[in-house]
Amino acid sequence: MYVRDAKNRDEVWLLDSLEELGLDDGSFRSRDYVVALDEESNQKAGFGRIRVHKGDDPFCEVACVGVPARWRGQGVGAHVVERLLDRASAEGFDTVYGFTSEHTYCAQFGFEALDASDLPENIAGRLEVVRETDPDAIALRLDRESFTMPDRLRERFKVAAPAESDASEPELTAEDFGYDEETPTKYSTNLRR
Repeated sequence: MYVRDAKNRDEVWLLDSLEELGLDDGSFRSRDYVVALDEESNQKAGFGRIRVHKGDDPFCEVACVGVPARWRGQGVGAHVVERLLDRASAEGFDTVYGFTSEHTYCAQFGFEALDASDLPENIAGRLEVVRETDPDAIALRLDRESFTMPDRLRERFKVAAPAESDASEPELTAEDFGYDEETPTKYSTNLRR
């Protein structure tokens, strides 16, 4: 497993995954994302993005971290967060923010909950926007040097594999696409004169 910057060819998968997981990204830009991949099968296992909020007091947000159910519990999300922190640092941000109701997940990496009444105006404004779709969201902050990766997640990531799904994929046949033995195609060899 490894995590890399998203490429243009990942855009459709990212959009489909955001929709599938119910994550809202009103200003989607694939170049802001990272993608976790299985080295052997090249299957995408997770993603996340950094969002830089510009203005008088700019800040960086870790957002839209998602891991499909078949990849959960194997350290994929943790490694996505780690890569996002590296990207934020490269952008000049040693502190990142997050806005989520999944704060216990984030706490294991060193994120600290912030009191909404103590937030600067720009960060409080972002929290209110997030609360429109996630009413239980709180603001979190992490200083880069405070990040910790639990050893169990680092080890699980090394051997991560998708869980077998209970529902097997049906095998598609020509009939599923409207073809049968009578339907001519450009490859038909049974020409009638």
